[in-house]
Amino acid sequence: MFVITQSCCSDAACVAVCPVNCIHPTPEERGFGSSDILHIDPQACIDCGACADACPVNAIYPADKLGTRDKVFVDINADYYKSHPEIRSGYAPTGAELPGMAPFPDVVAATDDDWPGITYPEIPKLPGGLRVALVGTGPSGGYALRTLLDRTEATVTVIDRLPTPGGLVRAGVAPDHPGTKGVLHGFDLLYRDPRVTMLTNVGVGDGPDEVTPAELADHFDAVIYAVGASESRLLGIPGEDLPGSTSATDLVAWYNAAPGADAGPPIRGVGDDRATGRAVIVGTGNVALDVARILVSPPELLATTDIADRALQILREQNVHEVVLLGRRGQDSAAYTAPEFRALSAIPGVDIEVIDTADGEVPDLSAPANHERRRIVFLFHSSPEEIIGDDAVDAVAIRTGGTSHKVATDLVVRSIGYRCTPIPGLAFDDARGVLRNDDGRLLDEAGRVIPGGYVIGWAKRGPSGGIGANKMCAQATVEEFIVDAAAGTLTRTGKDVKAFGSLVRGRVKHVIGYRGMKAIDRVERRLGAAQGRPRVKFTQLADMVGAAGRRRR
Repeated sequence: MFVITQSCCSDAACVAVCPVNCIHPTPEERGFGSSDILHIDPQACIDCGACADACPVNAIYPADKLGTRDKVFVDINADYYKSHPEIRSGYAPTGAELPGMAPFPDVVAATDDDWPGITYPEIPKLPGGLRVALVGTGPSGGYALRTLLDRTEATVTVIDRLPTPGGLVRAGVAPDHPGTKGVLHGFDLLYRDPRVTMLTNVGVGDGPDEVTPAELADHFDAVIYAVGASESRLLGIPGEDLPGSTSATDLVAWYNAAPGADAGPPIRGVGDDRATGRAVIVGTGNVALDVARILVSPPELLATTDIADRALQILREQNVHEVVLLGRRGQDSAAYTAPEFRALSAIPGVDIEVIDTADGEVPDLSAPANHERRRIVFLFHSSPEEIIGDDAVDAVAIRTGGTSHKVATDLVVRSIGYRCTPIPGLAFDDARGVLRNDDGRLLDEAGRVIPGGYVIGWAKRGPSGGIGANKMCAQATVEEFIVDAAAGTLTRTGKDVKAFGSLVRGRVKHVIGYRGMKAIDRVERRLGAAQGRPRVKFTQLADMVGAAGRRRR
């Protein structure tokens, strides 16, 4: 049988090709988008391998080919069907004698009208010469681009503020989860389409070297914003601004080599008398677990990934032996997924301890961590009250149940949710942390629909759901654009087709196109190959611009 593993992006490409409907949840079922991975029913799988061929991130393998770290996913896949017996597929060829599997019904000739699972969306007649701007190159942007190219004849100008595409796949996915980043390979094929123009290193806002939303609306028939949610929420407690207190957003950007995130957290290292050897993370979501895993993973393992050199050096020097994750409620309310939690047990030399303090147990963490083995501690029913220190973080006051106590720490990381960064010129819903919209159609300050303005992904609905949910979200909103275009409700641009390119190049000093993007990619991969790594990422915009401008010899 085949097994879906950690790097699953819930793209659902595997669901579409499975001949026996044994992969769940499907996009039509409850749980799709909130489930971290999809699952193959071990009783129904017929070992055809179609799912493995279709997977964009190489997350599906035969069970007998799994490495030691991934063997746990045999149980994870099977356990899903024990918990959801109502969706067990249970199909096998007629006459099969496999336990727990029902035979196929008698085969009859099928037509397009009655073949299950296949729908053909209506393609309305659209006006010719449609021009669309797509802002953002993360998963939402990639799936929106694919839908636009598949469903329309529009030309699409793709814009990103960074020189390289990928959004949070490049800058947010943990470096020790390289498989998930494979989803970008499919998007790269789209960027080569003759109807697509790539303009990276171009910001959207009101800066002197940026283009404004009004200018985009003026030069295009429609503008789709896929800008994500990269701004972290605050704890709102005293001491949050001390050095050593940071957000998971900033920490992840630092170790993932995002330009502009040069300053790493001031983690005290070996030889510092004040070093506690402990970090505290507020939150128990998947990002919190990613950060914990990176902080305690052996540096020699991280050195085989695309982690930023700047982070690898500090992580080699620091002495974090213990990471404490705080959960406000009990373990049953934790936001992490089962695969992410189980992945922690695969870290060499690291112990996992779960403490549910509902019974009043309060561990003494006031002294420095001096364990022989590194460990990750989950402390549930606990909330931070104050971050303590004079010139840097020394401890955090925590309320556990009805008891307040101090935990000595060098680093406090908040991982409690994200917000979209407001874009000047677009209405912002401050309460929800998203661009104001009505099911993907942008609204102005008065709550009126902006013709031709759309938003997708986390900037549309908030930071929930993974790559699979963003795929569905992007497709749904592009379909709304198609409806609007067919109905004639778009405000068509009167600008010359080349006018926007001239505007951008007259304002942005270094505009990078597809060839420049690929040049950066080649250089990073070449540097990585010399060190036995997937790539060595640039961390400075100037270096990226320089690599983009080099001519291939």
